[in-house]
Amino acid sequence: MEKLFQLKKNGTTVRTEVIAGLTTFMTMAYIIALNPNLLTNFGAEGLDLWNGVFLATCIASAIGSLCMAFLANKPFVMAPGMGLNSFFALVTANIAMMTGMTYLESFRSALVIIFIEGIVFVTLSIFNVREKIVQAIPLGVRLGIGPAIGLMLMNIGFGSNAGVFVFNEDGSSSQFFVMRDFFGALTATSAKETMGSGHGMMVLTVITMFIGLFTIIALDHKKIKGSVLYGMLVASVIYWAGEGIFFGTNPFESLKTASFVPPFADLASTTLFKIDFAGFAKIGWFTIITLIVTFCIIDMFDTIGTLVGTASRANMLDENGNMPKMKEALLSDAIGTISGSLTGTSTVTTFVESASGVEAGGRTGLTALTSAVIFLLCMFIAPLAAIIPAAATSSALIYVGILMLGNLKAIDFTDLSQLLPCGIMLLAMPISGSIGHGIGLALISYTVIKVLTGKRKEVSVLTYVLSAIFLVKFFLAI
Repeated sequence: MEKLFQLKKNGTTVRTEVIAGLTTFMTMAYIIALNPNLLTNFGAEGLDLWNGVFLATCIASAIGSLCMAFLANKPFVMAPGMGLNSFFALVTANIAMMTGMTYLESFRSALVIIFIEGIVFVTLSIFNVREKIVQAIPLGVRLGIGPAIGLMLMNIGFGSNAGVFVFNEDGSSSQFFVMRDFFGALTATSAKETMGSGHGMMVLTVITMFIGLFTIIALDHKKIKGSVLYGMLVASVIYWAGEGIFFGTNPFESLKTASFVPPFADLASTTLFKIDFAGFAKIGWFTIITLIVTFCIIDMFDTIGTLVGTASRANMLDENGNMPKMKEALLSDAIGTISGSLTGTSTVTTFVESASGVEAGGRTGLTALTSAVIFLLCMFIAPLAAIIPAAATSSALIYVGILMLGNLKAIDFTDLSQLLPCGIMLLAMPISGSIGHGIGLALISYTVIKVLTGKRKEVSVLTYVLSAIFLVKFFLAI
Protein backbone atom coordinates (compact mmCIF):
# COMPACT_ATOMS: atom_id res chain seq x y z
CA MET A 1 0.00 0.00 0.00
CA GLU A 2 2.79 2.40 0.89
CA LYS A 3 4.57 1.85 -2.44
CA LEU A 4 1.38 2.20 -4.46
CA PHE A 5 -0.14 5.23 -2.77
CA GLN A 6 2.69 6.95 -0.82
CA LEU A 7 0.58 7.17 2.32
CA LYS A 8 3.28 8.58 4.62
CA LYS A 9 4.27 11.24 2.12
CA ASN A 10 0.65 12.36 1.96
CA GLY A 11 0.22 12.28 5.73
CA THR A 12 -2.45 9.60 5.85
CA THR A 13 -3.05 5.97 6.83
CA VAL A 14 -4.83 2.94 5.41
CA ARG A 15 -7.62 3.29 7.98
CA THR A 16 -8.17 6.96 7.17
CA GLU A 17 -8.23 6.29 3.42
CA VAL A 18 -10.69 3.40 3.73
CA ILE A 19 -13.04 5.47 5.90
CA ALA A 20 -12.74 8.33 3.41
CA GLY A 21 -13.60 6.00 0.53
CA LEU A 22 -16.61 4.64 2.38
CA THR A 23 -17.72 8.19 3.23
CA THR A 24 -17.51 9.30 -0.40
CA PHE A 25 -19.44 6.27 -1.55
CA MET A 26 -22.23 6.78 0.97
CA THR A 27 -22.73 10.40 -0.13
CA MET A 28 -23.03 9.35 -3.78
CA ALA A 29 -24.66 5.92 -3.40
CA TYR A 30 -27.90 7.43 -4.70
CA ILE A 31 -26.46 7.36 -8.24
CA ILE A 32 -26.70 3.56 -8.34
CA ALA A 33 -30.49 3.63 -8.49
CA LEU A 34 -31.08 7.17 -9.73
CA ASN A 35 -28.98 6.83 -12.89
CA PRO A 36 -30.91 3.84 -14.30
CA ASN A 37 -34.14 5.55 -13.22
CA LEU A 38 -33.32 8.66 -15.23
CA LEU A 39 -31.97 6.82 -18.27
CA THR A 40 -34.95 4.46 -18.53
CA ASN A 41 -37.77 6.80 -17.45
CA PHE A 42 -37.94 5.14 -14.03
CA GLY A 43 -38.17 1.66 -15.54
CA ALA A 44 -40.82 2.51 -18.13
CA GLU A 45 -38.50 1.37 -20.93
CA GLY A 46 -38.26 -2.16 -19.56
CA LEU A 47 -36.79 -3.90 -16.54
CA ASP A 48 -34.09 -5.52 -18.66
CA LEU A 49 -32.74 -2.10 -19.75
CA TRP A 50 -32.99 -0.79 -16.17
CA ASN A 51 -30.95 -3.76 -14.96
CA GLY A 52 -28.41 -3.24 -17.75
CA VAL A 53 -27.91 0.44 -16.91
CA PHE A 54 -27.75 -0.39 -13.19
CA LEU A 55 -24.83 -2.77 -13.74
CA ALA A 56 -23.20 -0.39 -16.24
CA THR A 57 -23.34 2.35 -13.59
CA CYS A 58 -21.54 0.16 -11.06
CA ILE A 59 -18.94 -1.13 -13.52
CA ALA A 60 -18.12 2.18 -15.23
CA SER A 61 -17.91 4.01 -11.88
CA ALA A 62 -15.51 1.37 -10.60
CA ILE A 63 -13.31 1.46 -13.72
CA GLY A 64 -13.05 5.25 -13.71
CA SER A 65 -12.31 5.34 -9.97
CA LEU A 66 -9.68 2.59 -10.31
CA CYS A 67 -7.93 4.62 -13.00
CA MET A 68 -8.00 7.65 -10.72
CA ALA A 69 -6.50 5.52 -7.94
CA PHE A 70 -3.63 3.97 -9.89
CA LEU A 71 -2.88 6.55 -12.61
CA ALA A 72 -3.29 9.78 -10.65
CA ASN A 73 -3.18 8.59 -7.01
CA LYS A 74 -5.94 11.05 -6.14
CA PRO A 75 -8.92 10.58 -3.77
CA PHE A 76 -11.53 11.48 -6.40
CA VAL A 77 -14.35 9.08 -7.25
CA MET A 78 -16.24 8.88 -10.53
CA ALA A 79 -19.73 7.94 -11.65
CA PRO A 80 -22.22 8.92 -14.38
CA GLY A 81 -22.62 12.68 -14.00
CA MET A 82 -25.88 14.20 -12.82
CA GLY A 83 -27.31 16.62 -15.36
CA LEU A 84 -25.44 14.88 -18.13
CA ASN A 85 -27.51 11.73 -17.59
CA SER A 86 -30.77 13.69 -17.78
CA PHE A 87 -29.54 15.37 -20.96
CA PHE A 88 -28.58 11.97 -22.38
CA ALA A 89 -32.08 10.63 -21.66
CA LEU A 90 -33.61 13.64 -23.41
CA VAL A 91 -31.33 13.18 -26.43
CA THR A 92 -32.25 9.48 -26.58
CA ALA A 93 -35.97 10.28 -26.56
CA ASN A 94 -35.48 12.91 -29.29
CA ILE A 95 -33.53 10.45 -31.45
CA ALA A 96 -36.40 7.98 -31.12
CA MET A 97 -38.89 10.64 -32.29
CA MET A 98 -36.64 11.81 -35.15
CA THR A 99 -35.82 8.37 -36.54
CA GLY A 100 -38.73 6.15 -35.51
CA MET A 101 -36.38 3.78 -33.69
CA THR A 102 -37.35 2.18 -30.40
CA TYR A 103 -36.02 3.70 -27.18
CA LEU A 104 -33.49 0.86 -26.80
CA GLU A 105 -32.23 1.33 -30.37
CA SER A 106 -31.98 5.08 -29.81
CA PHE A 107 -30.19 4.45 -26.51
CA ARG A 108 -27.57 2.34 -28.26
CA SER A 109 -27.16 5.03 -30.94
CA ALA A 110 -26.76 7.80 -28.33
CA LEU A 111 -24.00 5.79 -26.64
CA VAL A 112 -21.88 6.57 -29.72
CA ILE A 113 -21.84 10.23 -28.59
CA ILE A 114 -20.42 9.20 -25.22
CA PHE A 115 -17.86 6.91 -26.90
CA ILE A 116 -16.63 9.68 -29.22
CA GLU A 117 -16.54 12.14 -26.32
CA GLY A 118 -14.32 9.72 -24.38
CA ILE A 119 -11.98 9.23 -27.35
CA VAL A 120 -11.71 13.01 -27.81
CA PHE A 121 -10.89 13.47 -24.12
CA VAL A 122 -8.27 10.70 -24.12
CA THR A 123 -6.57 12.38 -27.09
CA LEU A 124 -6.73 15.85 -25.54
CA SER A 125 -5.43 14.50 -22.22
CA ILE A 126 -2.48 12.67 -23.80
CA PHE A 127 -1.42 15.82 -25.66
CA ASN A 128 -1.90 17.99 -22.54
CA VAL A 129 -4.61 20.13 -24.15
CA ARG A 130 -7.05 19.68 -21.27
CA GLU A 131 -4.29 20.52 -18.77
CA LYS A 132 -3.53 23.72 -20.68
CA ILE A 133 -7.22 24.61 -20.53
CA VAL A 134 -7.09 24.21 -16.74
CA GLN A 135 -4.05 26.49 -16.58
CA ALA A 136 -5.79 29.06 -18.81
CA ILE A 137 -8.46 29.60 -16.15
CA PRO A 138 -7.37 32.78 -14.29
CA LEU A 139 -6.18 32.27 -10.72
CA GLY A 140 -8.98 34.40 -9.28
CA VAL A 141 -11.58 32.24 -11.01
CA ARG A 142 -9.86 29.05 -9.87
CA LEU A 143 -9.85 30.27 -6.27
CA GLY A 144 -13.59 30.85 -6.47
CA ILE A 145 -14.45 27.41 -7.83
CA GLY A 146 -14.14 25.68 -4.44
CA PRO A 147 -16.48 28.02 -2.54
CA ALA A 148 -18.96 27.96 -5.45
CA ILE A 149 -18.98 24.16 -5.34
CA GLY A 150 -19.46 24.45 -1.57
CA LEU A 151 -22.65 26.45 -2.09
CA MET A 152 -23.73 23.92 -4.72
CA LEU A 153 -23.25 21.08 -2.21
CA MET A 154 -25.24 22.98 0.40
CA ASN A 155 -27.98 23.60 -2.14
CA ILE A 156 -28.10 19.88 -2.93
CA GLY A 157 -28.14 19.02 0.77
CA PHE A 158 -30.89 21.50 1.66
CA GLY A 159 -32.65 21.24 -1.69
CA SER A 160 -33.02 18.38 -4.13
CA ASN A 161 -31.44 15.76 -1.85
CA ALA A 162 -33.64 16.58 1.17
CA GLY A 163 -37.30 16.36 0.39
CA VAL A 164 -40.29 14.07 0.46
CA PHE A 165 -42.59 12.53 -2.13
CA VAL A 166 -46.33 12.38 -1.51
CA PHE A 167 -48.28 9.89 -3.59
CA ASN A 168 -51.87 10.91 -4.25
CA GLU A 169 -54.91 8.67 -4.62
CA ASP A 170 -55.16 9.40 -8.35
CA GLY A 171 -51.68 7.96 -8.90
CA SER A 172 -49.92 11.32 -9.23
CA SER A 173 -47.17 12.47 -6.89
CA SER A 174 -45.89 15.73 -5.43
CA GLN A 175 -42.38 16.55 -4.23
CA PHE A 176 -41.64 18.97 -1.39
CA PHE A 177 -38.28 20.46 -0.43
CA VAL A 178 -36.78 21.53 2.89
CA MET A 179 -35.88 25.14 2.08
CA ARG A 180 -38.75 25.98 -0.24
CA ASP A 181 -41.70 24.24 1.40
CA PHE A 182 -40.65 23.80 5.04
CA PHE A 183 -38.46 26.76 6.03
CA GLY A 184 -39.90 28.85 3.19
CA ALA A 185 -43.45 28.58 4.51
CA LEU A 186 -44.98 31.61 6.22
CA THR A 187 -45.93 29.58 9.30
CA ALA A 188 -45.62 25.97 10.45
CA THR A 189 -49.36 25.62 9.95
CA SER A 190 -49.17 26.73 6.32
CA ALA A 191 -46.29 24.29 5.76
CA LYS A 192 -48.42 21.47 7.13
CA GLU A 193 -51.37 22.46 4.96
CA THR A 194 -49.18 22.62 1.84
CA MET A 195 -47.50 19.26 2.38
CA GLY A 196 -50.46 17.43 3.81
CA SER A 197 -49.58 13.82 4.60
CA GLY A 198 -45.92 14.51 3.74
CA HIS A 199 -45.43 17.03 6.55
CA GLY A 200 -44.62 14.44 9.22
CA MET A 201 -41.98 12.83 7.04
CA MET A 202 -40.53 16.26 6.28
CA VAL A 203 -40.21 17.00 9.99
CA LEU A 204 -38.35 13.71 10.45
CA THR A 205 -36.11 14.55 7.49
CA VAL A 206 -35.23 18.00 8.84
CA ILE A 207 -34.55 16.73 12.38
CA THR A 208 -32.43 13.87 11.05
CA MET A 209 -30.47 16.17 8.76
CA PHE A 210 -29.55 18.63 11.51
CA ILE A 211 -28.75 15.94 14.08
CA GLY A 212 -26.41 14.35 11.54
CA LEU A 213 -24.82 17.73 10.76
CA PHE A 214 -24.23 18.67 14.40
CA THR A 215 -22.96 15.17 15.19
CA ILE A 216 -20.35 15.55 12.45
CA ILE A 217 -19.33 18.97 13.82
CA ALA A 218 -19.06 17.67 17.39
CA LEU A 219 -16.98 14.66 16.36
CA ASP A 220 -14.74 16.76 14.13
CA HIS A 221 -14.18 19.20 17.02
CA LYS A 222 -12.86 16.25 19.03
CA LYS A 223 -10.56 15.36 16.09
CA ILE A 224 -12.25 11.99 15.57
CA LYS A 225 -11.27 10.50 12.22
CA GLY A 226 -14.24 9.54 10.08
CA SER A 227 -16.53 12.11 11.71
CA VAL A 228 -18.50 12.55 8.47
CA LEU A 229 -19.14 8.82 8.13
CA TYR A 230 -20.11 8.41 11.77
CA GLY A 231 -22.45 11.40 11.56
CA MET A 232 -24.16 9.85 8.56
CA LEU A 233 -24.56 6.56 10.42
CA VAL A 234 -26.09 8.33 13.44
CA ALA A 235 -28.49 10.19 11.14
CA SER A 236 -29.45 6.94 9.38
CA VAL A 237 -30.25 5.17 12.65
CA ILE A 238 -32.41 8.10 13.82
CA TYR A 239 -34.27 8.19 10.51
CA TRP A 240 -34.90 4.43 10.53
CA ALA A 241 -36.11 4.60 14.14
CA GLY A 242 -38.38 7.53 13.31
CA GLU A 243 -39.93 5.62 10.41
CA GLY A 244 -40.71 2.68 12.66
CA ILE A 245 -41.88 4.58 15.74
CA PHE A 246 -43.90 7.42 14.21
CA PHE A 247 -45.02 6.02 10.87
CA GLY A 248 -45.24 2.31 11.59
CA THR A 249 -43.12 1.41 8.55
CA ASN A 250 -40.23 -1.00 8.37
CA PRO A 251 -37.23 0.76 6.73
CA PHE A 252 -35.77 -2.63 5.88
CA GLU A 253 -38.93 -4.03 4.29
CA SER A 254 -37.42 -3.87 0.81
CA LEU A 255 -34.65 -6.27 1.85
CA LYS A 256 -37.12 -9.12 2.32
CA THR A 257 -37.85 -9.44 -1.39
CA ALA A 258 -34.62 -7.95 -2.72
CA SER A 259 -32.49 -9.97 -5.11
CA PHE A 260 -28.76 -10.04 -4.51
CA VAL A 261 -27.99 -11.81 -7.80
CA PRO A 262 -26.60 -9.37 -10.42
CA PRO A 263 -28.67 -9.39 -13.67
CA PHE A 264 -25.69 -9.95 -15.98
CA ALA A 265 -27.90 -11.51 -18.68
CA ASP A 266 -29.88 -8.26 -18.99
CA LEU A 267 -26.65 -6.26 -19.28
CA ALA A 268 -25.39 -8.53 -22.06
CA SER A 269 -28.65 -8.39 -24.00
CA THR A 270 -29.27 -4.64 -23.79
CA THR A 271 -26.19 -2.41 -23.50
CA LEU A 272 -22.88 -4.26 -23.13
CA PHE A 273 -20.78 -3.44 -26.24
CA LYS A 274 -24.02 -2.56 -28.02
CA ILE A 275 -23.17 0.94 -29.32
CA ASP A 276 -24.87 1.35 -32.69
CA PHE A 277 -22.95 3.39 -35.29
CA ALA A 278 -25.50 2.64 -38.04
CA GLY A 279 -28.37 4.03 -35.98
CA PHE A 280 -26.23 6.99 -34.95
CA ALA A 281 -25.68 7.95 -38.60
CA LYS A 282 -29.44 8.41 -39.04
CA ILE A 283 -29.42 11.47 -36.76
CA GLY A 284 -27.76 13.82 -39.25
CA TRP A 285 -24.21 15.18 -39.17
CA PHE A 286 -25.05 18.71 -38.04
CA THR A 287 -27.00 17.37 -35.04
CA ILE A 288 -24.26 14.85 -34.33
CA ILE A 289 -21.53 17.51 -34.20
CA THR A 290 -23.69 19.82 -32.06
CA LEU A 291 -24.43 17.04 -29.55
CA ILE A 292 -20.79 15.92 -29.29
CA VAL A 293 -19.53 19.48 -28.76
CA THR A 294 -22.23 20.15 -26.14
CA PHE A 295 -21.44 16.99 -24.16
CA CYS A 296 -17.69 17.73 -24.36
CA ILE A 297 -17.99 21.31 -23.10
CA ILE A 298 -20.27 20.44 -20.18
CA ASP A 299 -18.22 17.43 -19.08
CA MET A 300 -14.84 19.11 -19.48
CA PHE A 301 -15.60 22.06 -17.26
CA ASP A 302 -17.62 20.05 -14.74
CA THR A 303 -14.60 17.77 -14.30
CA ILE A 304 -12.08 20.61 -14.22
CA GLY A 305 -14.16 22.50 -11.67
CA THR A 306 -14.58 19.49 -9.41
CA LEU A 307 -10.89 18.58 -9.52
CA VAL A 308 -9.64 22.11 -8.89
CA GLY A 309 -12.25 22.94 -6.25
CA THR A 310 -11.85 19.71 -4.27
CA ALA A 311 -8.04 19.68 -4.60
CA SER A 312 -7.91 23.22 -3.27
CA ARG A 313 -9.84 22.14 -0.16
CA ALA A 314 -7.34 19.30 0.37
CA ASN A 315 -4.32 21.62 -0.12
CA MET A 316 -3.31 19.65 -3.21
CA LEU A 317 -2.64 22.74 -5.37
CA ASP A 318 0.81 24.26 -5.84
CA GLU A 319 1.65 27.96 -5.42
CA ASN A 320 0.31 28.67 -8.92
CA GLY A 321 -3.03 27.02 -8.20
CA ASN A 322 -2.23 23.91 -10.29
CA MET A 323 -2.82 20.32 -9.21
CA PRO A 324 0.04 17.82 -9.66
CA LYS A 325 -0.90 14.89 -11.92
CA MET A 326 -3.80 16.80 -13.40
CA LYS A 327 -3.11 15.09 -16.75
CA GLU A 328 -3.50 11.63 -15.22
CA ALA A 329 -6.66 12.67 -13.38
CA LEU A 330 -8.21 13.99 -16.59
CA LEU A 331 -7.14 10.85 -18.46
CA SER A 332 -8.85 8.71 -15.81
CA ASP A 333 -12.04 10.69 -16.34
CA ALA A 334 -11.82 10.06 -20.10
CA ILE A 335 -11.27 6.32 -19.64
CA GLY A 336 -14.27 6.21 -17.32
CA THR A 337 -16.42 7.84 -20.01
CA ILE A 338 -15.33 5.30 -22.63
CA SER A 339 -16.07 2.49 -20.17
CA GLY A 340 -19.52 3.96 -19.62
CA SER A 341 -20.28 4.01 -23.36
CA LEU A 342 -19.17 0.39 -23.80
CA THR A 343 -21.12 -0.91 -20.80
CA GLY A 344 -24.23 1.23 -21.27
CA THR A 345 -24.39 4.51 -19.40
CA SER A 346 -23.96 8.23 -19.95
CA THR A 347 -20.83 10.32 -19.37
CA VAL A 348 -18.75 9.27 -16.37
CA THR A 349 -17.21 12.21 -14.53
CA THR A 350 -15.52 13.12 -11.27
CA PHE A 351 -18.19 13.50 -8.60
CA VAL A 352 -18.37 16.63 -6.50
CA GLU A 353 -19.31 14.40 -3.53
CA SER A 354 -15.64 13.35 -3.52
CA ALA A 355 -15.21 16.43 -1.31
CA SER A 356 -16.83 14.49 1.55
CA GLY A 357 -14.09 11.85 1.38
CA VAL A 358 -11.40 14.53 1.22
CA GLU A 359 -12.90 16.11 4.34
CA ALA A 360 -12.80 12.69 6.02
CA GLY A 361 -9.03 12.66 5.45
CA GLY A 362 -8.70 11.03 2.03
CA ARG A 363 -5.54 12.17 0.29
CA THR A 364 -4.51 9.34 -2.04
CA GLY A 365 -5.82 6.90 -4.60
CA LEU A 366 -6.60 4.40 -1.85
CA THR A 367 -9.74 6.45 -1.16
CA ALA A 368 -10.81 6.09 -4.80
CA LEU A 369 -9.88 2.39 -4.76
CA THR A 370 -12.07 1.79 -1.71
CA SER A 371 -15.06 3.44 -3.38
CA ALA A 372 -14.39 1.49 -6.59
CA VAL A 373 -14.45 -1.83 -4.72
CA ILE A 374 -17.73 -0.89 -3.04
CA PHE A 375 -19.24 0.02 -6.43
CA LEU A 376 -18.36 -3.48 -7.66
CA LEU A 377 -19.76 -5.04 -4.51
CA CYS A 378 -22.96 -3.09 -5.07
CA MET A 379 -23.71 -5.33 -8.02
CA PHE A 380 -24.38 -7.88 -5.28
CA ILE A 381 -25.46 -5.67 -2.35
CA ALA A 382 -27.33 -2.86 -4.09
CA PRO A 383 -30.42 -3.28 -1.85
CA LEU A 384 -28.28 -2.38 1.18
CA ALA A 385 -27.05 0.84 -0.45
CA ALA A 386 -30.62 1.76 -1.35
CA ILE A 387 -31.76 1.99 2.29
CA ILE A 388 -29.35 4.85 3.18
CA PRO A 389 -31.74 7.79 3.77
CA ALA A 390 -31.23 10.97 1.76
CA ALA A 391 -31.40 13.01 4.97
CA ALA A 392 -28.20 11.34 6.18
CA THR A 393 -26.26 12.16 3.02
CA SER A 394 -27.60 15.73 3.22
CA SER A 395 -25.86 16.15 6.59
CA ALA A 396 -22.51 15.34 4.99
CA LEU A 397 -23.06 17.50 1.91
CA ILE A 398 -24.04 20.56 3.96
CA TYR A 399 -21.06 20.14 6.29
CA VAL A 400 -18.55 19.78 3.47
CA GLY A 401 -20.13 22.68 1.59
CA ILE A 402 -19.78 24.96 4.61
CA LEU A 403 -16.10 24.08 4.97
CA MET A 404 -15.41 24.76 1.29
CA LEU A 405 -16.65 28.33 1.76
CA GLY A 406 -13.51 28.92 3.82
CA ASN A 407 -11.48 29.22 0.62
CA LEU A 408 -13.11 32.60 -0.01
CA LYS A 409 -10.42 34.15 2.20
CA ALA A 410 -7.87 33.55 -0.58
CA ILE A 411 -9.74 35.88 -2.96
CA ASP A 412 -8.77 39.54 -3.22
CA PHE A 413 -12.09 41.31 -2.68
CA THR A 414 -10.56 44.66 -3.64
CA ASP A 415 -9.91 43.37 -7.17
CA LEU A 416 -13.13 43.49 -9.18
CA SER A 417 -11.70 41.10 -11.79
CA GLN A 418 -11.62 38.47 -9.02
CA LEU A 419 -14.66 39.56 -7.04
CA LEU A 420 -17.22 39.72 -9.88
CA PRO A 421 -16.41 36.33 -11.52
CA CYS A 422 -16.35 34.70 -8.08
CA GLY A 423 -19.66 36.31 -7.10
CA ILE A 424 -21.30 35.13 -10.31
CA MET A 425 -20.02 31.58 -9.79
CA LEU A 426 -21.29 31.54 -6.20
CA LEU A 427 -24.77 32.24 -7.54
CA ALA A 428 -24.64 30.39 -10.87
CA MET A 429 -23.44 26.96 -9.75
CA PRO A 430 -26.13 26.18 -7.16
CA ILE A 431 -28.95 27.70 -9.22
CA SER A 432 -27.99 26.23 -12.62
CA GLY A 433 -26.81 22.97 -11.09
CA SER A 434 -23.82 23.01 -13.45
CA ILE A 435 -20.21 23.53 -12.41
CA GLY A 436 -19.22 24.02 -16.05
CA HIS A 437 -21.78 26.75 -16.68
CA GLY A 438 -20.68 28.59 -13.54
CA ILE A 439 -17.07 28.56 -14.73
CA GLY A 440 -18.17 29.68 -18.20
CA LEU A 441 -19.99 32.74 -16.83
CA ALA A 442 -17.00 33.56 -14.63
CA LEU A 443 -14.60 33.37 -17.60
CA ILE A 444 -16.81 35.65 -19.70
CA SER A 445 -17.12 38.24 -16.93
CA TYR A 446 -13.38 38.12 -16.18
CA THR A 447 -12.51 38.68 -19.84
CA VAL A 448 -14.99 41.54 -20.27
CA ILE A 449 -13.75 43.32 -17.12
CA LYS A 450 -10.12 43.09 -18.22
CA VAL A 451 -10.96 44.45 -21.67
CA LEU A 452 -13.10 47.32 -20.32
CA THR A 453 -10.43 48.34 -17.78
CA GLY A 454 -7.68 48.47 -20.40
CA LYS A 455 -5.95 45.29 -19.19
CA ARG A 456 -6.76 43.06 -22.15
CA LYS A 457 -3.10 41.99 -22.46
CA GLU A 458 -3.40 40.26 -19.08
CA VAL A 459 -5.89 37.82 -20.60
CA SER A 460 -4.34 34.80 -22.30
CA VAL A 461 -5.31 33.82 -25.83
CA LEU A 462 -6.79 30.55 -24.59
CA THR A 463 -8.94 32.42 -22.05
CA TYR A 464 -10.33 34.55 -24.88
CA VAL A 465 -11.07 31.39 -26.85
CA LEU A 466 -12.80 29.70 -23.90
CA SER A 467 -14.89 32.81 -23.23
CA ALA A 468 -15.94 32.91 -26.89
CA ILE A 469 -16.90 29.22 -26.83
CA PHE A 470 -19.15 29.77 -23.83
CA LEU A 471 -20.72 32.86 -25.43
CA VAL A 472 -21.59 30.73 -28.46
CA LYS A 473 -22.92 27.94 -26.26
CA PHE A 474 -25.11 30.26 -24.17
CA PHE A 475 -26.48 32.55 -26.88
CA LEU A 476 -26.32 30.83 -30.28
CA ALA A 477 -29.54 28.84 -30.67
CA ILE A 478 -28.98 26.14 -33.30
